[in-house]
Amino acid sequence: MSTIPDRVQEMIRASGLSQRAFAQRIGLDDSKLSKSLSGARRFSSLDLARIAELCAVTVDWLVTGEEPPLALAARTTGGSAGDAITAAKRFCTLRSDIAELGYRQPWQPVDPPLATGTYAMQGRQLAAVATARVTEAGGSVREPRLPDVVEAAFGADVAVVDLGPDFDGVATSTDDAKLIVLATTHIPYRQRFTLAHELGHLLAGDDQGLHLDEDVFDPTQAKDPSEARANAFASAFLMPESILRDAVGTTGLTENAFASLAVDLMVSPSALAYRLQSLRLIDAGTCDRFKTISGAKAASMAGRSAEFALRVTEAKTPRPPGLLVRDTYAAYEAGAATLRPYADLIGVDVDELRNSLNASTEGTDAP
Repeated sequence: MSTIPDRVQEMIRASGLSQRAFAQRIGLDDSKLSKSLSGARRFSSLDLARIAELCAVTVDWLVTGEEPPLALAARTTGGSAGDAITAAKRFCTLRSDIAELGYRQPWQPVDPPLATGTYAMQGRQLAAVATARVTEAGGSVREPRLPDVVEAAFGADVAVVDLGPDFDGVATSTDDAKLIVLATTHIPYRQRFTLAHELGHLLAGDDQGLHLDEDVFDPTQAKDPSEARANAFASAFLMPESILRDAVGTTGLTENAFASLAVDLMVSPSALAYRLQSLRLIDAGTCDRFKTISGAKAASMAGRSAEFALRVTEAKTPRPPGLLVRDTYAAYEAGAATLRPYADLIGVDVDELRNSLNASTEGTDAP
């Protein structure tokens, strides 16, 4: 059975670097690396983190030699799904590595209600508990930046990545990481629904390891119990029954009022129409009429096209996981990690970033 020094030797050979050059890249002198490879010196947590960073492997693999399912999937899956898994692997590897340094993810799952009734009913029950958690954390599902709300209330990492067409998102659950990766899109309400859908998977404990969703609105997904539960969760989480009943009141909804409600909740008119019908707040005929309204049309009817345009821009913008950004910088500031993980997350050249951080504030005194 291979040992940690064996696996490090494997990484040195794969890197194409000399042992001396490899040692320099990980911040060690050649003699210390030689002692560690011979077993006379133990590799420190920082050593392993730097080796993992340089060689694009996990600290867990260096320690145990076992390849996580996510790493295997990243090597064997192509297309947009492969890109999503590769992004998830990158974030999870980094999360695992900084956990080894003492910066563990602040994952805060909810206590799910007893699994009673249909899977759709379970999803709605779970949404009620999750909504209460958001409120306790001082947030609201009606806030525009839902990734920030999810990170604050549940401690999950949320990333938005350019994954190409035909892919919505992925949820990943490992011992060290709870992660949601969303695709950039020009349809902001779809991205928002996907985020809630993937959160439903994480909170329900579905598919520990990896859960891919190429199309969260695919009708065939209704046949999968976990998908039915996640969709019901997303619908109830984003469109709480109490808000809808208050909006309908005793007089019902005009078409303009319906459009305003869709913009308020930042959901697609079709999703809102189906949700209202499921609660028997509108009839089937009204649902059929309302669901043909597009998101852009609803915003125009509500006089909020500028707001909708901003939502589109935000949905097309990549976003690194906010909590992971925070923790990688904290690890760097404490001297537990290099600056590279933080720089890579925010998409900045590490040397340029280091120079900027070390530079004095420029300026001159007023005469």
